[in-house]
Amino acid sequence: MLLINKLLSAGFELLIFSLVPACWWLITARKQISFAQWIGLKAIPKKNRTKVWGWASVTSLGLLLLSIVLLKNVGTAHTAVSDFANQGWRVLPAVLIYAVLGTSLPEELLFRGFLLKRLATRFGFAIGNLIQALLFGLLHSVIFINQLGLLSALGIGWFTLLIAWLMGFINEKSATGSIYPSWLIHALANFLTGLSAALGLL
Repeated sequence: MLLINKLLSAGFELLIFSLVPACWWLITARKQISFAQWIGLKAIPKKNRTKVWGWASVTSLGLLLLSIVLLKNVGTAHTAVSDFANQGWRVLPAVLIYAVLGTSLPEELLFRGFLLKRLATRFGFAIGNLIQALLFGLLHSVIFINQLGLLSALGIGWFTLLIAWLMGFINEKSATGSIYPSWLIHALANFLTGLSAALGLL
């Protein structure tokens, strides 16, 4: 049942988060480029892969540390990994679905795939990347403000902003616009925190 719930949840999130990007593409770019290329679901050039995965590893570590600190402070009862808490290895398939197709892919499609690229086209990369990172950080501050209070929520927001900025930089400057690096970073951090919750390590 948990696996089915996570599949349905991931499908719903993908639908909601990709609705505006898909409509925008249909109206403005359908005749010029495929949706996958337009949103950043494209291969990373071979010559860039070593640098990209190096940056991705460092950023993944930072995001993982943030997740661990967050869960240590609020527990798993009111977070995205609460369904996995102390469930053991049997929930591994559900953790994978949550990590890879759940929040990571929908958020990357919307923030790094859609918002960053459209904002960068209009205002340049520096401003576009900053705006998408600010919005990403603000979203995560709002999510946790009731549980942690204003100062802690702002701290999480600033750290999340930094991670979002780095992911945007890696995607656009090292991976020539591919969102695969940030998707991997996001999914890996979610997977490890979900697995840690399942094994009772948090």
